[in-house]
Amino acid sequence: MLGQAFDVADGHAVQRWVADSADRLGGLDIVIANVSALAIPDEPANWQASFEVDLMHAVRLVNAAVPQLEKSDAASIVTIASVSGREIDFAAGPYGTFKAALTHYTQGLAYQLAPKGIRANSVSPGNTYFSGGVWENIEQHNPELFAHAMGLNPTGRMARPEEIARAVVFVASPAASFVSGTNLVVDGALTRGVQF
Repeated sequence: MLGQAFDVADGHAVQRWVADSADRLGGLDIVIANVSALAIPDEPANWQASFEVDLMHAVRLVNAAVPQLEKSDAASIVTIASVSGREIDFAAGPYGTFKAALTHYTQGLAYQLAPKGIRANSVSPGNTYFSGGVWENIEQHNPELFAHAMGLNPTGRMARPEEIARAVVFVASPAASFVSGTNLVVDGALTRGVQF
């Protein structure tokens, strides 16, 4: 297992990490862009943070990884978007806007990289609860918002991280070898819009 802390808003750090990881692992088959600034309030600093972290980290990661992915016979890119990028909710400011942009970016990648044998998909989780996470924090510090969020989901609960992870593993794996350009919504029927 490899692990390293670095600033995903630093393009050179992302390039170094991808190159080092490819060297240590003997190449790359799958790249998952799963970083967010979680910058929700409509403030200038949050717009900038969301641009640099939520969107540009994925662009930097993909640009650094494509040369390695081109060598793989099972190359896959997965970006983690959000249901907040699909419909208007309490995170409709910077967070939701850049998650929507991330889905659009990934769809474009799927089309552009298909001739190279590289698939690209998004996964859009609904509210996901885990210890130390944003929803535990909201539960403790904004119980009204937490109760409202719980009331919106017909399952009566939030997702568990492993439920989201299973969806990511599926679209990233060769089991989904003809799935590309898809935004897989994993939200327990939270969103109501029909996805075309």
